[in-house]
Amino acid sequence: MKSLLSIFCLVLAIFFKAVALASAQVNVTQFHNHQSRDGLYMDPAFTQSAAANLTRDLNFDGTIVGNVYAQPLYIEGGPGGKAMIIVATESNNVYALDAGNGTIIWQRNVGEPVSADDLVCTKLDPMGITGTPIVDLASRALFLDAMITPDGGTTKKHLILSLNVDTGDINPGWPVDVEATATYNGIHFDPSIQMQRPALGIVGKILYVGYGSMRDCSPFHGWLVGVPIDSPDPSSLVTAWAAATKTRGGAIWGVGGIASDGKNPFVTTGNTFSPPDWEGGEAVIRFQPGPIFSGSPADYWVPENWLTLDGLDFDLGSSGPLLVDVPGATPSHLVVALSKDLKMYLVNRDNLGGISAPIAESVVASSTIIQAAVTYRTNQSTYVALRANNDGNTVLSALRITATNPPTIASGWNVDRSAGGCGSPFVTSTDGNNNMVVW
Repeated sequence: MKSLLSIFCLVLAIFFKAVALASAQVNVTQFHNHQSRDGLYMDPAFTQSAAANLTRDLNFDGTIVGNVYAQPLYIEGGPGGKAMIIVATESNNVYALDAGNGTIIWQRNVGEPVSADDLVCTKLDPMGITGTPIVDLASRALFLDAMITPDGGTTKKHLILSLNVDTGDINPGWPVDVEATATYNGIHFDPSIQMQRPALGIVGKILYVGYGSMRDCSPFHGWLVGVPIDSPDPSSLVTAWAAATKTRGGAIWGVGGIASDGKNPFVTTGNTFSPPDWEGGEAVIRFQPGPIFSGSPADYWVPENWLTLDGLDFDLGSSGPLLVDVPGATPSHLVVALSKDLKMYLVNRDNLGGISAPIAESVVASSTIIQAAVTYRTNQSTYVALRANNDGNTVLSALRITATNPPTIASGWNVDRSAGGCGSPFVTSTDGNNNMVVW
């Protein structure tokens, strides 16, 4: 079907158009803007008064084909010097839109998406590109995962593609067929039962792609696949890790996807199913480049009640990791994990601690948390903001992380919005410290 961009896309289009007119270089190459997944966008034009007077730009007509679940990206200096909004859809259409008026600069279909009738179970119909792509500006390459069928539904594939961000052409050596390249401890990737929902990440010239299940109804595994982005033959150098190799589960599925401190990728995983012992589920995991999981307690954190969380389907991995630095706190390098058990957890990013109590935990929602949070810092404190529930009303809530030894989770502010809503928030600021606006 034909549809306009979602409200979120339109807000971003207005925002980025204002930024472009201010001549700022503000490329948005990945989900929530930075590899920490902080969701913070800075531009001096976005004062609080200017934000309050935003209106929809009726001259922007971003008409595209397909449903949009991935965050749109923004790239300066495209063909003819135009700024572009990159949008990917479940119909496997990828668009570069003129950021000024929404007209199509280029478009590419990367394969027939898979109908829900041809899948074991899914909430999406059709299933194509779900996770937010990522751009490597140095090589002008856009990376994404697409679920495709080459024969009308019988065969399903997950392909990792690299497109020229200025033309939409598929780059030499790509795509990578995940089924043909990803194995771990005797487990082979099965594209027919795996979903690619989390945002993609790049750390040290390796592209990381996470996978989970469609609806927990098949023998899936959580997968993290690493592909070198500069290799002329990336298929020959794929590295993969899988959770729950003795049973099933451990999905990497939170929309925030792969986060990074610039050296290592971090993920959160979901529930496993009756494992004989811990097998990578309900965890925050730091990987060495590859991805390689060391198995050291310093490189993973698991709540002590992980088996209970498994039994209740309370995934720790429902949002993806958020990396937060809190000056003055001990420890100051933190990972924030939000869980379906309504809690926010703080763990030490430098030494995650294995199966242990977190540094801090607090109930921060009244119903299941399935989204990505954001973080920002003011002169007063460091905040984490999230949509705090999914029922009748939407509560936009911010919690403070205290600069103490150890840091704690304290109340901040919340706004009850009766209009509802299901998107993840983001934050704008004029300089990173002032005029904070949580959207």
